[in-house]
Amino acid sequence: MKPFTERAVNIIADIPPGKVMTYGQIAELAGSPKAARQVVRILHSMSEKYKLPWHRVLNSKGEVGFRDEEQMMTQRLSLEAEGVHFIGNNRIELWKYQYHPES
Repeated sequence: MKPFTERAVNIIADIPPGKVMTYGQIAELAGSPKAARQVVRILHSMSEKYKLPWHRVLNSKGEVGFRDEEQMMTQRLSLEAEGVHFIGNNRIELWKYQYHPES
């Protein structure tokens, strides 16, 4: 596993229940601020293998990134089960739930 990928996997694995991080935030902490799309690929290809809490990763607007209705609902229900409240269909108050491991 490449160093960026390993760091991203570890960051994602450490997101606690009821908290979220953004793709860009993970990319920056993993050492490559412009690699948000790579974080998406990591989640897509490694979530099952490494049992990553993929549902705790959102876009920079605090929105669920899936366009597919079923995937969007799965992510939303998973976050709601952890106490995250949504505004409308797929957005949260990011300032309220965002995890900052560097703090």
